[in-house]
Amino acid sequence: MLSRRLEDVSARYPELEAIAEALGDHSAILDGEVVALDEEGRPRFQLIQSRMGLTSPAAVKAKAKQQPVDYVIFDLLHLDGRCVRDLPYLQRRELLEGLGLDGPRWRTPRYRHGGGADLLEAARRQGLEGIVSKRCDSPYRPGKRTGEWIKTRVWRRQEFVIGGYIPGEGSRAKRVGSVLVGYYDKRNSELGNGKKQTLRFAGGVGSGLKESDLDYLTKELRKRERADSPFDVGHPTGPKARFAVWCEPELVCEVSWTEWTNEGTLRQPAFKGMRDDKDHREVVKEF
Repeated sequence: MLSRRLEDVSARYPELEAIAEALGDHSAILDGEVVALDEEGRPRFQLIQSRMGLTSPAAVKAKAKQQPVDYVIFDLLHLDGRCVRDLPYLQRRELLEGLGLDGPRWRTPRYRHGGGADLLEAARRQGLEGIVSKRCDSPYRPGKRTGEWIKTRVWRRQEFVIGGYIPGEGSRAKRVGSVLVGYYDKRNSELGNGKKQTLRFAGGVGSGLKESDLDYLTKELRKRERADSPFDVGHPTGPKARFAVWCEPELVCEVSWTEWTNEGTLRQPAFKGMRDDKDHREVVKEF
């Protein structure tokens, strides 16, 4: 098994070794993805991370029992001494399905011809990452990104309260580099009567910030600076966390992201704009 960087990771996933036996007398080069599934059968990047980078056989064995993985087979490059990369996608799929590779920890998922919008919506409802669309007549082009294959992500999107920022570097020096965002706990979002709400940290957002956003945020957040963190639950981590500047949690922005991490923060967040039509006290976790 080779990773995208052509690193041999065969020993990292011993539960997949039996694929060779499942091939029987065939020899093949397969393209797929190793995934770790949650309790509801959905792939989760956070889960697969615990299996990455392991080198100790004992550690690999222990993790394989704790968090087994599955191999999802997407494509076929070589079969029984013959290169099939130039064949149309549908022909490669027919050859792949003929191998019958559906075992205890590996599978060849079905594909759907047409109806991409419906499939994307189904992925959204099930909390999946997204879909990949491929032209039926497309060859396999190793190492190239073309319009023949398109990955469409399911992005979640909602408002968050800005509770601080990390100063920028380089061209963003002396300005906001990224904003620290959070949301109020639903259980006490409607306390009223002056009772304190619980503000939970959701992560830092730097991607998507335009020059006009940086100018506005730098000006407005400096007005709202305070000595202590407004977050009651969770705080930024990492080497830049010590540079955090705290602010009164009054401004609201809109953010898109792919999923929540195990630590309760946003994965791949992107800033989408300010929301001056939303009261910061009404911002709760929606997904």
